[in-house]
Amino acid sequence: MANSPASLAGVRFGDQILQMNQANCAGWSTDKAMNALRDANGAAILLAVRDRPFERTITMLKDSANRAGFGLKNGRIEKIVEDSSAARNGILTDHHLLEVNGQNVIGLSDKEIGRILENSVRDVTIAIMPSKTFQDLTKGMATSLVRESMDHRCN
Repeated sequence: MANSPASLAGVRFGDQILQMNQANCAGWSTDKAMNALRDANGAAILLAVRDRPFERTITMLKDSANRAGFGLKNGRIEKIVEDSSAARNGILTDHHLLEVNGQNVIGLSDKEIGRILENSVRDVTIAIMPSKTFQDLTKGMATSLVRESMDHRCN
């Protein structure tokens, strides 16, 4: 969530929390993890975090027409332009776009993401995640909740 303690400490969507206050939390249900966070009641919480184990970060160049070389539908990479920088750099379809140049784009419309890409410098760094993993992480969350709970400021 924007401006939450986790966001301000650098925890991002897709990170895996391995320990809370030195207690292993692998296998904990979401409810148990949330209760442990709530029970801290304002106290500092020490986390051990694995940085987005299912994410790939790719840097590429936009073409002379200022295009990135891939098409999106609902934040999911649907097509790759043949012989584009996206194709040459190994961008894959059936992956969700998480960030553009460090800015979280999860929950933004394709049009909003397109504007961010269009306004970015020629070198573009994106973070992607397999769509199946993304769907597993967001299962049961309303689209509006996903959008509202994300910090979309540029890092």
